[in-house]
Amino acid sequence: MDMPNVSRPLTLVEMQAIPVAFTEERILKMFLALFTPTLFIYINLLMLFTLRTKAIFRETSRYILFAHMLINDTIHLVLSLVLYALGGFFVVIMRAACAFIVLMTASTFINAPLNLAVMSLERYTAICFPLRHGELATPERTRVAVVLVWVLGSFNVLTDVFVLFILAEPSFYLSPSVCTIEQLKVMPWQQVKSMALSTLFFTAVGAIQLYTYVAILRQVRTASIDRSSGQKALRTVLLHAIQLVLSLMSFFYSPLEFLMAKLPLPLYKKLHIINYFLILVLPRCLSSLIYGIRDETFRPLLKQYYLCCRGNKLSP
Repeated sequence: MDMPNVSRPLTLVEMQAIPVAFTEERILKMFLALFTPTLFIYINLLMLFTLRTKAIFRETSRYILFAHMLINDTIHLVLSLVLYALGGFFVVIMRAACAFIVLMTASTFINAPLNLAVMSLERYTAICFPLRHGELATPERTRVAVVLVWVLGSFNVLTDVFVLFILAEPSFYLSPSVCTIEQLKVMPWQQVKSMALSTLFFTAVGAIQLYTYVAILRQVRTASIDRSSGQKALRTVLLHAIQLVLSLMSFFYSPLEFLMAKLPLPLYKKLHIINYFLILVLPRCLSSLIYGIRDETFRPLLKQYYLCCRGNKLSP
């Protein structure tokens, strides 16, 4: 594909569709950008397998939400990997298929902080309302909360797909294109809407985590609960805040792409890989791993199944 012969500045969609030569540096960066999420997808699947081996993990709200986190992050990593591979090798697909991939990617992006908010509320009820925790945080209610997370997470991009369905001709969906989320934003207000909704979600999740942390801290200081359990709950909510910061980093991916689109094309192509790897992929890779390794009940089993996968024998 040749560079468009226009005097005006190139748009972000046009810059994303322009292929560049595969140098050794570009190949190395692409290898790292493709290998890293593949490795963490394997780790997430191993953790999911570990969660399926014990009934307590399948029937406890805390671990149901952790399993949902793993599933959500795995879907997000797989689809991000597909989108990056399609864009990196300049493979075009039908816009209808692209719309589905972008819908799932954007939904799982928003689901991550929303799931953290539910996890913080679960810890809040466990510490501040221990006698009612079994009644409030049942597996059935937890699964309803997961469904609600998906409804809220998909609302933003569903409106983009709906607007595109109204404004575009049927032939538009069957035409090939480089698959990016910008392909679905045909109106200027859609970018503003996406930024506003994402900001609202992240702000609400941050407020929930701050409230639950302060409430648990006050409960611990009254010494009305076991101090050890309270301290663990505080560290868990604090960990959720760190995970929120990691998710928040991904929030800056699209704004940075628009800023980098003002740079010369060769510089944009170099920074695009770095932006994808450091801002979009790496935080999502680390979030679930940190949570899983920290859990004292889950960690020994994860180590056991990891050693079994490697073919090592465990001592009794």
